Amino acid sequence: MQKRGVESIKPYNENEDKGKQISRMFDTISPAYDLMNRIISMGQDRRWRRSAIKEIAGCKDGDILDIATGTGDMAFMIYDMILPHAITGCDISEGMLDMARKKAAAAGLGKKITFCNGDCSALPFKDAAFDAVTVAFGVRNFKGLKLGLSEISRVLKPGGMVSILELTVPENPLYRLGYDIYTKTVIPLLGRIIAKDFMAYEYLGESIHAMPQGKKMVALMESAGFAGCRYRYMTFGACAVYTGITPSTP
Repeated sequence: MQKRGVESIKPYNENEDKGKQISRMFDTISPAYDLMNRIISMGQDRRWRRSAIKEIAGCKDGDILDIATGTGDMAFMIYDMILPHAITGCDISEGMLDMARKKAAAAGLGKKITFCNGDCSALPFKDAAFDAVTVAFGVRNFKGLKLGLSEISRVLKPGGMVSILELTVPENPLYRLGYDIYTKTVIPLLGRIIAKDFMAYEYLGESIHAMPQGKKMVALMESAGFAGCRYRYMTFGACAVYTGITPSTP
């Protein structure tokens, strides 16, 4: 049986547009999202984010875009680690953005980090607007993976860098066996109990397994216009950081 592409994996039904379903899904789970991230990653998600942010550390004085920003965790961590000129967080879910704005206001960062609604397939920014782009645990949710990557390339300045953090399936057969049980059984059960949405976290496991990873993901990034693409796995292959740059103009 041919493996389904990640764009065809949807949270709730086969007929509705994936983008609309993703927006509704994150609106639903937004109150429990941060807690679920800590629990299902066993506290590793913050370490993974820091590792991805280190890849763009050279953009200290630049403008940085965080796509699929969710409740803003990545954006706040970028601010703490790099102190760039400006950070923009973009997400398709207003429920998640509402949480992010409240967190920014509580931390006194409302003027330093801005949040806006946007679809990765048509980002609401002009060409060459950012020095770096980050995406943490979000490319699986793009309704068009290559289109979303091409949009990232479009909004990056020449020589700009993208750092993508994404969950992956371990290649080691023994690790993979345990991972399959965890992602397909335990995580959906936790989603039902904590986030009150079994299907959202069932979708999480399905989309991880359908997502191109390693060399296949690098090839997609290259086809979207990135150069110097590379990747590295973390935590026994449960997560990966992918990086690439937009070619500089002659």
